[in-house]
Amino acid sequence: MSRLHVHHERHASSRIGWLRAAVLGANDGIVSTASLIVGVAAADASRSSVLVAGVAALFAGAMSMAAGEYVSVSSQSDTEKADLGREKRELEEQPEFEREELVRIYESRGIDRATAVAVADQMMAHDALAAHARDELGMSETTAARPLQAAVASALTFTAGAAAPLLVVPFVPMFALVPAVGVVSLVCLATLGALGARAGGAPLAPSVLRVTFWGALAMTVTAGVGELFGTAVT
Repeated sequence: MSRLHVHHERHASSRIGWLRAAVLGANDGIVSTASLIVGVAAADASRSSVLVAGVAALFAGAMSMAAGEYVSVSSQSDTEKADLGREKRELEEQPEFEREELVRIYESRGIDRATAVAVADQMMAHDALAAHARDELGMSETTAARPLQAAVASALTFTAGAAAPLLVVPFVPMFALVPAVGVVSLVCLATLGALGARAGGAPLAPSVLRVTFWGALAMTVTAGVGELFGTAVT
């Protein structure tokens, strides 16, 4: 059997629709919840107050992420639909101009005119709108906007991310809560960076360093604010 019949390629770009939302949700869940817990704990709040603040942050953040992803990705979807509708009208009203547009696109990619004309004619005959969506507008099934998928992925991963620092609160002495939450959160962020890099086929080290650095910075700033606020109140 020819190797062409058994060779299967798996591209990381096929995951881009849900991967971006999932990484964003998990990262925001860890960083925002941990930062809030650290800030409230640094202000000498009671364990119950810290726990209530963390739980509120988890639910509010998950709903906010889901709503935000759905609205933003829906806007992208609306734009894509509008572009496709405009392209469909242009194909109906001026097909020759659209054919020449496709020819020039292929020529710009290094194809000689005769071949570009032949390819454009075949593409137009097969599915003119799909050809223009792909080659002129840069749209494809892989990168198409999926609002519901993005919202669900973001909400679920935010919840999972926020749960990690929140679960530390009931079991750690209050005097050690801030460093404990910080360590657990940084470990989770490093793991997230590694998983995101693996899923996306990207280098491991830059992804891990990126998420841990910004997470550490956010928690440090919030702890400082909490410390100042607690001192001022006292």
